[in-house]
Amino acid sequence: MTSSFTVHDASGYEQLMGRWSRKLAPKFIGFAGLAPGEKILDVGCGTGSLTFELAQSAELAAIAAIDFSPVFVEAAKRRNTDPRIEIKQADATALPFADNAFDRALALLVLHFVPEAGKAVAEMCRVTRPGGVVAAVVWDHLGGMAGMRMMIDTVAALSEGGRQMRSRYCFQPMMQPGEMKRTFIEQGLADVTETELMIRMDYQDFADYWAPISAGEGPLGKYMTTLEAAERERTEAVVRDAYEAGRPDGPRSFANVAWACRGVVP
Repeated sequence: MTSSFTVHDASGYEQLMGRWSRKLAPKFIGFAGLAPGEKILDVGCGTGSLTFELAQSAELAAIAAIDFSPVFVEAAKRRNTDPRIEIKQADATALPFADNAFDRALALLVLHFVPEAGKAVAEMCRVTRPGGVVAAVVWDHLGGMAGMRMMIDTVAALSEGGRQMRSRYCFQPMMQPGEMKRTFIEQGLADVTETELMIRMDYQDFADYWAPISAGEGPLGKYMTTLEAAERERTEAVVRDAYEAGRPDGPRSFANVAWACRGVVP
């Protein structure tokens, strides 16, 4: 199983999304819940935003983390100093763990990049004990990411390729209202609850916003790599104009909403 997320460099991902994942992680943990002595699985750990936030709880017994990307796995392993944490490369749709191995299985900003997201949820259910919790959170690309839509809608106005990219980006799996909840219910989870979590993405200036995209990180960066040099320059200029919005370059703050869902394994 592949992932639809493009990553070249862990530091580039950190600038693109990792710093915002770290802001979202505490809110997600508050929604998913924790209890002393539990064993937790982090599915799609990336560079470890959720993994290392979980480790702030000294009462957890163990934290396992997996990611499809060897780049992310290596970066997370380099950061790890906690003996309770085990990080490995694995597929979210074929988790390398026994049935009922964990008290909770959590996925932070990953299910929308898994082509068979329902299968990943089924695997999370399988490895979680009866009475345990499965929870996930994904960005609302269509209606909840003002900073990213700023670029998406700008490039969609420039070309047919931009319009096609917008359609793919805004309608990835699990992003529509109620979609993740329906999937959780279809996989047999009980007491399923869906809610919204919000953070703000604060940028120092346009360069802070644009650097990881221009380097080819993530879906927007991948789109940039498909453009000829002249079109890349044109795209950067019009996105800069959208960012600045008629004012001098400098700090900007954008609200970003994510869908969060949790359920109990029967």
